[in-house]
Amino acid sequence: MKHLLSVLLLFAFLTSASAQLVLPGKDGPGKGKKIVLIAGDEEYRTEESCPMLGKILSQRHGFDCTVLFSMSADDNYIDPNNQNYIPGLEAVNYADLIIIGTRYRQLDDDSYRILFNYLNTGKPVIGYRTATHAFTGKGETDGFKWNSFGPNILGDGWVSHHGRHKSQGTRGVIEKAHADHAVLRSVPTLWGPSDVYGIKRVTSDNAAILFRGAVTESLDSTSAQVSGDVNKPMMPLAWLREYTSPDGKTKGRAFCTTMGASVDFEDENLRRLVVNASFHLLDLEVPKKADVDYIDGFKPTFYGFIKEQNYFQKRNLQPSDFALGKTASTKLPKANK
Repeated sequence: MKHLLSVLLLFAFLTSASAQLVLPGKDGPGKGKKIVLIAGDEEYRTEESCPMLGKILSQRHGFDCTVLFSMSADDNYIDPNNQNYIPGLEAVNYADLIIIGTRYRQLDDDSYRILFNYLNTGKPVIGYRTATHAFTGKGETDGFKWNSFGPNILGDGWVSHHGRHKSQGTRGVIEKAHADHAVLRSVPTLWGPSDVYGIKRVTSDNAAILFRGAVTESLDSTSAQVSGDVNKPMMPLAWLREYTSPDGKTKGRAFCTTMGASVDFEDENLRRLVVNASFHLLDLEVPKKADVDYIDGFKPTFYGFIKEQNYFQKRNLQPSDFALGKTASTKLPKANK
């Protein structure tokens, strides 16, 4: 019986390890700090952006990074459409910072417990795009309802598409009150082809708003801002805030931006904003101009739901496809080539 238990534990460890991407940090100011990036959304391709960010943070700045993915129920391939399974969350037990890019996940009690324990330490959190609605359903840990993660930890949940989805883009405009904030070093503006999200809970009274989002006329990066009331006022786009831990005993810090489709990260300013926020939340000096050049190239997929039957099974994307020296963004099912 003891031998069987050992075999089962070893199998569980190996399965979990194969379902994550481990990126040891090079020498740099982040040496010894551990960041866990959690991908898992059906629409904005965080299975592409999280590995890219993890490579920059580890190879350019020295952080040890682990990237976790929504996997198929049998652990055979990355499946963003599977809302119920993100293996390897035990890595969060050792994290100094977590970066979340999930959408409407519904995890098991043990997985939620790991995240619950992390938040109760008051350690920092970065959330982007759909992290405002990172979890859904009736999941609860000691009274903390996980569908309230966005409002309670990041500052807001899902509200609306403020700009027109897939036809209007986003330009980041610095909030003058915080123009000198360290997180904004060498980040003069932002641009992305995803639309501005509506925000109703984040205000200058409860957060340090760094950017507001101007709705643009089209998805062209040179397009003008839309005239009229839609940009009066502009929605908060990126902010820092203090959160209260789920057990109510500890304070922590969070950074959130509602930008973050994989194609948004073609803007080096957005990449630098996330890197700067990582330094800041880990109490490290933010670089004058953080190096955010890609490590292995980056050819993101345009955002949108993929409902083609068995698409992700046919794509057969593996965490190892994002290993150093590889890029998997163009690995598509044969039928789609």
